Amino acid sequence: MGKRGKAIRYGGRAKPSSAAAAGGGAPLSRRAWIGVAVGGAAAALLGERWWRTATPSVIAAGATPITVYSSPSCGCCHKWVKHLARKKFHVTVESVSDVTPVKTRFGIPEPLWSCHTAIVDGYAVEGHVPADLIAKMLSERLAIAGIAVPGMPNGSPGMEGLTKDRYEIITFTRAGTTAVYAVR
Repeated sequence: MGKRGKAIRYGGRAKPSSAAAAGGGAPLSRRAWIGVAVGGAAAALLGERWWRTATPSVIAAGATPITVYSSPSCGCCHKWVKHLARKKFHVTVESVSDVTPVKTRFGIPEPLWSCHTAIVDGYAVEGHVPADLIAKMLSERLAIAGIAVPGMPNGSPGMEGLTKDRYEIITFTRAGTTAVYAVR
């Protein structure tokens, strides 16, 4: 209805002119639609991030929380994260453009560096360390800063392919002492 109760005709049928009577208002402009879309996307992303951190009861029973710092464009890092998730780890990924500050902060010796770094229960995990060895380290409560698989050896978790290299899993301390923990 119009302001004074009159119907306005469009194409031979009456159309209410009042937003309340029509159940809405004028059509949204392109700018308004973009604003709604961007706002909705931002709300979804922020809500997802909040949900991951605010709902520990959703985590599968027995899952060990681990935070992985990696480049958002690294495919082998994504594969390693999936390996961890399949092995009962609750993985939180922090995408960073440079992982070097994380490696330095947790005392990972430079010769052991790889493409990603993870933190689990106070230990640093560098590179493509198999999930079973992370679990073993956690159960043994070793007096170390962490474990590492230097480089990116073929056949390690996240680096699966046609060939499989022999590689070492190395423990390290903050003082820089290293030792072979396992060989695969």
